[in-house]
Parts: sequence; C-alpha cells; structure tokens
Amino acid sequence: MSAPSKIVIASRESRLAMWQAVHVRDRLSSLNPGSEVVILGMTTKGDQILDRPLAEIGGKGLFIKELEVAMEEGRAHLAVHSMKDVPMVMPEGFVLAAISARENPRDAFVSNNYQALDDLPAGAVVGTSSLRRESILRSRYPQLVIKSLRGNLDTRLRKLDAGEYDAIILAAAGLIRLGLENRIKSVLTAEQSLPAPGQGALGIELVDGDAAMASVVAPLNDAETAHCVKAERAFSRALGGSCQVPLGGYAIIDNGQLWLRGFVASVDGKEMVSAELRGNPADDEALGRQLADTLRAQGADAILAKLACHR
Repeated sequence: MSAPSKIVIASRESRLAMWQAVHVRDRLSSLNPGSEVVILGMTTKGDQILDRPLAEIGGKGLFIKELEVAMEEGRAHLAVHSMKDVPMVMPEGFVLAAISARENPRDAFVSNNYQALDDLPAGAVVGTSSLRRESILRSRYPQLVIKSLRGNLDTRLRKLDAGEYDAIILAAAGLIRLGLENRIKSVLTAEQSLPAPGQGALGIELVDGDAAMASVVAPLNDAETAHCVKAERAFSRALGGSCQVPLGGYAIIDNGQLWLRGFVASVDGKEMVSAELRGNPADDEALGRQLADTLRAQGADAILAKLACHR
C-alpha cells in the first residue's frame, strides 16, 4: 500500500510536543521519500487551562481532543502523543497504531539549590502536576510542602527559576529530548518513584480503519516498548482507566520476561499497595490485568473507593 503524497501530523504547539512531531516527521520522511510530511500545530484545552490541576478539569483527554477532531475532519492523518498523556481508554473511532522506542522513562529531580530529594530541608516546596508523584512524595517525605505545578516544560522551569519552588519533579524524557539534561540534578530510580504508565514513550494515533496510514506508521513501532506500555496501560485501565488515581505502572523486558511493577495510593500517601510480576511479553495486557487483580486482593478497592468520593 503506497503512502499518500502528503502526510499531515497533528500536534500540540508546546516545544516538547513539536519536538516529538518533528522527530516522527523526520522518520516518516526518510521512510517515504515520495511523500511531503508536514505538521499541523494546534492549541488544546489542556494547554489553555493552567490555573487548575488536570484532575479537576477533565484529565489527560484534554490534550488530544482537538487533534482527534482534526483527524476526523480530514485535516490531519495522524497525531503524535506522549504515551503518558493518552487516556487509558481510547475514544471510539481512534486507535493507537504504533508505540516508538522509549526514552528514559524515569522521573527527574530538578532544583537550583539541591542535588537530590534527600537534601531538601523540612518545609521545602516541591512542584508537581502528578497525583502519582504527589502521593509518593507525601508518603516518603512528609516534611516537604507539595504544590501543584501546571504548564509546559519551559513554564515549569521558569516558575522554579523565579523561586516559586525549591525543586520540581519532571519526566526525564522531556528534558532529555529538549537538550535540557543539564537541568537534571538526579534521576529518581524506579524504587524511589515508579514511573507513570507509558512515560518516555511516544504513541501514534490514527482514525480506526485507516489501513493506508497504519502501514505507513507500522515501521515506527518498537515491539519491546509496545509490550511494556500495553502491560502498563492494561494495569492502569483495570484500576480505574481515565479516573484521577495516584498510580504507577512500569514494565521492562528482563532476561526475556516482561517484569511489571505497579502501585495504587491515596493522594496523601498514607495508604499504598504495590506488587510486581513477571511473564511472557506476548501476554502484555493479560499481565497488566493480573497485576491489577493482585492489588485489588491487597486492598486497592478501598483506596479507589475513597478516591471516587473525593473527585
């Protein structure tokens, strides 16, 4: 199936989103020398509402809705997303057609005055937009003050530099992709801060049934990353899907096996259940559901029920 003469990629206009779109554009251009590959930059509702936590305004889908409308209307063929921003349940009519090789999936500690989380004094203000990171910090560092931090990567760094925070926690992948590794004081281990499902990976979204574009983007799929991310997403979906839940899910391929770790916590970090398992990478989604069942057996349902009351 030959590629169309023009391929249009829908993307948010933040610097990181555009880096991701350019990265995919360049790869598609080299794979399809006869096609013109262009980017349609757009501003989403998630980019516009910056004064409230995502959990309050509708969640991660706010970053992709406008891009999906552009695909539905035929103005774009595909959209590129950070996988951790993609809702666990895909909207009807759309499909994730490829998941590309992962950048460093871990969280990064960023500060102008301190080298690591353990160096922060009591009362230090730490910024994050993530309920997952907030619950981990409140559980392990109750002496710290956790404040919400919204905005794109550059905005968050500006707020840190302006002295609004003593430190902020960001995804290492975004900083690395934008050439800002020098801002990372330390990368948190998975044991310190278990990453979010899909963190560090890029996903290609298409209109369901677009066989021509599915064949165009198929070479971008990285099988190992895809197995890991599918397991992580299945785990998250089984514990509430797109609900606002402090949850970490992280898989790697280790000695040929898929090793999946996960946790669910209360926002204050006082309640937390965690578990891990190993299995065949081909059973990715089944392993995710199995790990979710393990956490439910340990009391995850009680935590989730309280979260539902507070939403």
